[in-house]
Amino acid sequence: MENAIFSIPKPTNEPVLQYAPGSVERQQLQLALKRQSEQVMEIPLIIDGKDVTTGRMGQCVAPHDHRQVIARFHKAGEKEVQMAIDAALRAKKTWENMPWQERAAIFLKAADLISTRHRFVLNAATMLNQSKNAFQAEIDAACELADFLRFNAYNMQEIYARQPDINPAGTWNRMEYRGLEGFVFAVTPFNFTAIAGNLSATPAIMGNTVVWKPASTAVLSGYRVMQLFREAGLPDGVINFIPGSGRDIGHSVLQNASLAGVHFTGSTAVFNRIWQTVGSNIDVYKTYPRIVGETGGKNFIFVHASADTDAVVTAAVRGAFEYQGQKCSAASRMYVPESVWNQIREKLADTVTSLKMGDVADFSNFINAVIDEEAFDTIMGYIDAARASDKADILCGGNGDKRTGYFVEPTLIVTRDPHLITMEQEIFGPVLTVYVYADDAFEETLKICDQTSAYGLTGAIFAQDRAAVEIADAALKHAAGNFYINDKPTGSVVSQQPFGGARKSGTNDKAGSQLNLLRWASPRTIKEVFCPPRTYQYPFMG
Repeated sequence: MENAIFSIPKPTNEPVLQYAPGSVERQQLQLALKRQSEQVMEIPLIIDGKDVTTGRMGQCVAPHDHRQVIARFHKAGEKEVQMAIDAALRAKKTWENMPWQERAAIFLKAADLISTRHRFVLNAATMLNQSKNAFQAEIDAACELADFLRFNAYNMQEIYARQPDINPAGTWNRMEYRGLEGFVFAVTPFNFTAIAGNLSATPAIMGNTVVWKPASTAVLSGYRVMQLFREAGLPDGVINFIPGSGRDIGHSVLQNASLAGVHFTGSTAVFNRIWQTVGSNIDVYKTYPRIVGETGGKNFIFVHASADTDAVVTAAVRGAFEYQGQKCSAASRMYVPESVWNQIREKLADTVTSLKMGDVADFSNFINAVIDEEAFDTIMGYIDAARASDKADILCGGNGDKRTGYFVEPTLIVTRDPHLITMEQEIFGPVLTVYVYADDAFEETLKICDQTSAYGLTGAIFAQDRAAVEIADAALKHAAGNFYINDKPTGSVVSQQPFGGARKSGTNDKAGSQLNLLRWASPRTIKEVFCPPRTYQYPFMG
């Protein structure tokens, strides 16, 4: 930047606290958990900066103890949706015209609030409401969200600095990166507090105003993020927080003529319906809405005979079972050659069997609960289908118990059919299915891996043989938008591995990068001539 006084230094990623026994951060987090567990918060809508109550109530429960209500929230209806849209449109002009440095300062302050005195409150809310263990909450709610906000501000600066570099004598060419004309609808998932904050904040930092519908199973952490934005100085109406039924809210929003964009993370089926609705209403809108979405995945680990088997086992356990497999990027299918399967099988089964499962307050638990009863029933349905198949065996796990919390054992399935239902369909739970292939069928099995799934989000190749890595890299070019070599297919870090996939996994606009920010800008080219021509004749006419 030419004007160094306004320059934002390039951020570094937020350090991850480890919460080791006896550490100060562990004590502070446990205190925050205790305090939030002992209260039932009432959560309003936030429209035009004001708390709005409707009396139509939903509740937040702890998935690992679904008798424990930790918050009750007011639900938006058609009236409140229109209020939120009106507020966003009123705030639009002032917000868009605010100097970009001032917009950046708000979200940079929010990042610092997250990484300091609000860190443990936000992490505790994520643990309780979404059943994440301490480490998973830390890398999500604290670190990744702070990273998103800081790198968004830096990347915005870099985008605005992109200017035409050819200016003939007497001419000044420049680019203005406007916000979209209208409002943006942010629809956020339960599984990452960071994604919820980022989907609303990214369009906002680029000068857009937002109507934000959080997942009903993650309203508490969403509300905590919204409180942070307000404390950081976000003007009224810029982001409007409206929990409620997706069907009710979505119908009203997607019919509005001023819809300028949709920022979505969730299921492929819901994203398809949004896209279809936008398409059917295309004549209604004042502009063509930008549609940015990240949806499902059927992510893979592909093992070559030369792989380090200990590394494979660790990657499989972490990639498949961290956060109960409820990551868009979670590994749910694995391809292993016969020559190394026996040693992998023994290590993998022993490790998975040893994983502790239970309440998030017990820091020795690696596995916690899946998000709700619907998810529990869906996951157990897939396990039962594998159990009933004559082409599969359950190596370990396979049981569930929803009496107290929605607990599904981490489950390993071994199949003789690469097209078994659990190899093909997204499960979104702690289930990993392994297909064992003949060593001489490496390239043939790569083709199967590539063609098995409609998704294209994440995948990994494990091999010490570099030629095998190159063969897999080429064969799986379109199978994964985030591809990992000798590492698990989860855990992308903002600005290090911009995240997103193609095929039915979304629009691949790479959250946390300039690519995503550009989707929320409408460039305007400005040409200024200092001494314009004063006659229409050209020299050739002489």
